Amino acid sequence: MRRIMQSQTPVKKAYWSVPFRRNQQFVGRDHCIDRLENALFTEHPPPKIAIYGLGGVGKTQIALELAYRTKEKHQDYSVFWIPATNAESFQQALTDIGQQLKLPKIEEEQADVKKLVQRHLSQESAGQWLLIIDNVDDIDLWNNELKAYLPKSQQGRIVCTTRTRKIAIKIAAVNVIEVRQMDGEVALQLLSKSLIDQELILSSHEDAQKLLEQLTFLPLAIVQAAAYINKNRMALSDYLELLAEQEQVVVDLLSDDFEDLEDEDRYNGVKNPVATTWLISFEHIRKFDPLAAEYLSFMSCVDPKDIPQSLLPPGPSRKKEMDAIGTLDAYSFVSKRLVAADKALEVHRLVHLAMRNWLRREESLAQWAAKAMKRMVEVFPDSNHKNRSKWRQYLAHARYVLGSEKTGDDGKESVELAWKCALCLVSDGRYNEAETLLLEVREAVKRDLGEEHPNTLASMDSLATTYSKQNRWKEAEELWLQVIETAKRVLGEEHPFTLNSMRGIASTYRHQGRWKEAEEIGVEVVKTTKKVRGEEHPETLVSMTSLGSTYSDQDRWKEAEKLGLEVLEIKKRVLGEEHPSTLVSKSNLAFIYRNQGQWKEAEKLNIEVMKTRECVLGEHPSTLSSMANLASTYRIQGRLKEAEELDVKVMKARMRLLGEEHSSTLTSMANLASTYRMQGRWKEAEELQTKDLEICLRMLGTEHINTLSSMANLAALYRSQGRWKEAEKLNVAVMEKRKRLLGKEHSQTLASIANLALTYDYQGRLKEAEELKAQVLEIRKRQLRKDHPNTLDIKASLALTYNKQGRLKEAEELELQVMRIRKGVFGEEQPEMLSSMANLASTYRSQGRWKEAEELQVQVLEIRKRVLGEEHPRTLSTVANLALTYRSQGRWKEAEELQVQVLEARKRVLGEEHPDNLQTMGDLASTLKLLGHDQEASLLMRTCFQAQKRVIGPHHPATESSLQTLNEWGIENMEIGA
Repeated sequence: MRRIMQSQTPVKKAYWSVPFRRNQQFVGRDHCIDRLENALFTEHPPPKIAIYGLGGVGKTQIALELAYRTKEKHQDYSVFWIPATNAESFQQALTDIGQQLKLPKIEEEQADVKKLVQRHLSQESAGQWLLIIDNVDDIDLWNNELKAYLPKSQQGRIVCTTRTRKIAIKIAAVNVIEVRQMDGEVALQLLSKSLIDQELILSSHEDAQKLLEQLTFLPLAIVQAAAYINKNRMALSDYLELLAEQEQVVVDLLSDDFEDLEDEDRYNGVKNPVATTWLISFEHIRKFDPLAAEYLSFMSCVDPKDIPQSLLPPGPSRKKEMDAIGTLDAYSFVSKRLVAADKALEVHRLVHLAMRNWLRREESLAQWAAKAMKRMVEVFPDSNHKNRSKWRQYLAHARYVLGSEKTGDDGKESVELAWKCALCLVSDGRYNEAETLLLEVREAVKRDLGEEHPNTLASMDSLATTYSKQNRWKEAEELWLQVIETAKRVLGEEHPFTLNSMRGIASTYRHQGRWKEAEEIGVEVVKTTKKVRGEEHPETLVSMTSLGSTYSDQDRWKEAEKLGLEVLEIKKRVLGEEHPSTLVSKSNLAFIYRNQGQWKEAEKLNIEVMKTRECVLGEHPSTLSSMANLASTYRIQGRLKEAEELDVKVMKARMRLLGEEHSSTLTSMANLASTYRMQGRWKEAEELQTKDLEICLRMLGTEHINTLSSMANLAALYRSQGRWKEAEKLNVAVMEKRKRLLGKEHSQTLASIANLALTYDYQGRLKEAEELKAQVLEIRKRQLRKDHPNTLDIKASLALTYNKQGRLKEAEELELQVMRIRKGVFGEEQPEMLSSMANLASTYRSQGRWKEAEELQVQVLEIRKRVLGEEHPRTLSTVANLALTYRSQGRWKEAEELQVQVLEARKRVLGEEHPDNLQTMGDLASTLKLLGHDQEASLLMRTCFQAQKRVIGPHHPATESSLQTLNEWGIENMEIGA
């Protein structure tokens, strides 16, 4: 029965994505292929195998033969082929594979093809496969691009080819195979197979051996020589005579060009085989097929790999073009790619170098470089997403042209091409490369057209945009100020270009915390853009989004929400649910919801955005931002384990992709530190937060807004640890700098004052805390509405100070005010509303009004259970407070039951040694003492004390309070140092 079931199991479809025909002249190399097959098709194959050897020695042909043998012997294996000459060829090959596999989202805008293909092949459902990565010759490309996107699967096999042993070992450690030159017998077989007239060898075996020696037994040279002999029906001795005549010329031409090969010692005393073969062949091609010679000259001025046939200059007719390519193919100067959206050609690297060297010697390289430049400008598309597949094919060739010898033209074409390339690089997130090109473009355009020409302004705008993408706000601001001033005068204040630049500088102001300036410009731009462009124009929506962000930064959430909803509805209608721009708007709205306490709505949107971006983009910065946003939503809901997992994933990815000192990476560090702090993992939190601050100080300086935020975060951590003097020192420093930089009444300055007041609260400096909080309250009442969250927050904080001062009536009055306003504005279930009820209950308990305290706490508990869940940290805090109320009423048994419940839940949710859990442990010990369980109470309090010393430190107030309790209970030999 099992056999029957197995026979009925459908076989997974095997895919074939190999761009070359099988080499019918392939001979020998059995030992190499046997080693490969024996290593690959075993129960425990190595993760990767690398083949290395000299260019032209036949590595690619061995890999190709392996592919076809795998297809024959292992028909359930899919076989995929990827050229790894550069990032573009790697990307294009993966795109071809993804399209063949019909992967979901592969055609969508901003799809991270590398991640999609990697994820698919890493799944068991992909079946068994062999992946061949050819020409891994760039170690930086391997480290930065290829390695991170290799699939990992027990069902997969990976073989790489490379010219150098160094890279081979880097790829596969000990699993490397060296491909040496052919031995005489196999080389003779190859020559025999490659020649049409077999009698040539039979009649002159000695000439054949001499020819092979002259060609140093290199397969590429042998095949090329045979192609020339076949075409001209010449004897081997005639070919040997030509070699002898051309030998010195070849040495003179190519000796310098081949010194860049990595294993130079392997060439000592050996004439370059490609040179000796190529020159004879090329002279013949020039004479009998001029278009083929022109094509080879042209291809020598672009990147040698994956040259789209559409890039070649048009010939007299399509037939002539095909004949010319056929000629080059016949001489093995080029190989054809059979699987590609646009048929492509590849020129062997050594042939490419030899050709360039010959053109330089003939003083025609500049002429051909100019032709390549002209053609590149003609065919290179703009950076619009719909053209992405095309410009990614052309990008490597355009950059090669730009980096080649000067073409001798007036520079206009090179500027135009550089600009197009730069905008494509920006679109791909390659900002540093884009910046280099744009700096050159700006200087060239300014020199040729003048400082006020629209093209000069546009080049400056492009550069400013690139600076902003790199978070270089000051440099972006300086450029945009110049652009806007000139654009208003030259183009007019309502010109779309002027408005776009104004949006740019408004964004720069916003990121520098200069919100008033950002808002003024933002309102003006929205109003003018609506009038000039219309309500639903993309530029109008961008302007509205930018203004909404400025409102959000000022905590004007309702205004931000109104704009955000309006923009989102238009984008969903016009662009669709999964358009990248729609996803950005969803993410923005989720942020607004989160800050208004609408956590479920925020979480729903965050998950939608993250899942869509994961499918479309993979591990893209935008995807990581979505993860970070979801982590923040989890964190604020107390779902700390889920938040931590995402925070760690985001931070590691950003470190790898962006570097440790990038602002997004620093934000990730701060987020993870915050999660650790909420988990009571203060040591880990401090290490991360301190590192974040050190980098901010080094990269941004002592007065940058991000540096000050980092200092404030570290102060909050110190405050949690009871290190109040250190917290106070940082709080004062942040407050003073924000007063000077942002003004005394800026929202961030007021937040600093409130944080310092909180530190004073914990130190028992209640009068100073009260004065600071009252100061903040007066300013916020004047600046903001009475129901603004910031106004209500400081009122609630002042009430807590009154409570600590024993001014319970004043505390009660403030808490009632806050609670009534929050209930009216946000409803009964808003998180801060519940905090108000909990605070009022605490005041009632302090007043001995236990029944009223209990009623409020039960009400809060029921809502939090329903909204947040029974084990949310805030729910558990409510249960713990209710237990204290029961204990105050002498209802000790009920208090004990609740405290045991909280203790067990906090162990599960926060960990056994979280500070909150230790507080519950101490509270339970005190309750047990009241119940007369002296031994159990003493043991639990001792355990609590020892854990507090270890976790929060011996001098933390909670630790000292536990010690005091133990001493009051008469436990001997207990002290801080014990």
